[in-house]
Amino acid sequence: MRRLRFLTNRHRAPSTNAALGLLLAFNAGAVNAGGFLVLHMYTSPMTGFASQLADGMVLGNVKLLLNALGAILAFVTGAAVCAVLVNWGRQHRMHGVYALPLMLEAALMFPFGLMGAITLTWATPFAVPLTVLLLSFIMGLQNAVASKTSGGSIRTTHMTGNITDMGIEIGKMLYWNRRSKSAPSPALVVRHDRSRMRRAGGLVGMFVLGGAVGALGFKYVGFVCVVPLAALLLALSIPPLLRDIPRRRTPSLS
Repeated sequence: MRRLRFLTNRHRAPSTNAALGLLLAFNAGAVNAGGFLVLHMYTSPMTGFASQLADGMVLGNVKLLLNALGAILAFVTGAAVCAVLVNWGRQHRMHGVYALPLMLEAALMFPFGLMGAITLTWATPFAVPLTVLLLSFIMGLQNAVASKTSGGSIRTTHMTGNITDMGIEIGKMLYWNRRSKSAPSPALVVRHDRSRMRRAGGLVGMFVLGGAVGALGFKYVGFVCVVPLAALLLALSIPPLLRDIPRRRTPSLS
């Protein structure tokens, strides 16, 4: 528990960013893959929904348009809520500034895991059930956490950027630096970044592993398989928040 509290601490290090990113990538993969079995659509990557938005406008398909618009707005709202919670925590000098959005995510996942089948039938102003909006909001919330903790270098809810990073570093690794009579300038020598490759590969691997676990869980257990994932988020968020309770710091007036 002592180590867990540092994963959401306001003081960051590359090692804590990487560890938190791997855990969140596993969670995102499980929710995304499991949600697909139920909803027949992925709720974390917004690229597809952005394309649906354009297709809906061009084709005049109102249902397709509202479907994409609802998911995008939910994702954006989740990211915005994360920013509000993190900045509020910073102003109040909390240690676990990144624990607040993760606790909110866990609080949303618990009832979803217990009553997910019911939310599938709840209508919304958009052409999608409440489940789609809820999962999109959760993914936006989580993706913003990973982005803010790492300065935008770690992405956990979609793997396009990570797979691109892997391809770039593989290309650098395979590149042949031609030798010439004169010593080449160090700036022109191509070298791959091992740490970047390991980070990207680890995130993709954990996302796929989480996806396999989530798919199996939804297939054989149902929505209740989300409860252990919510418990994981609580394990990340509760220790630093408990540390903040007795201090009750207030924002500086300077």
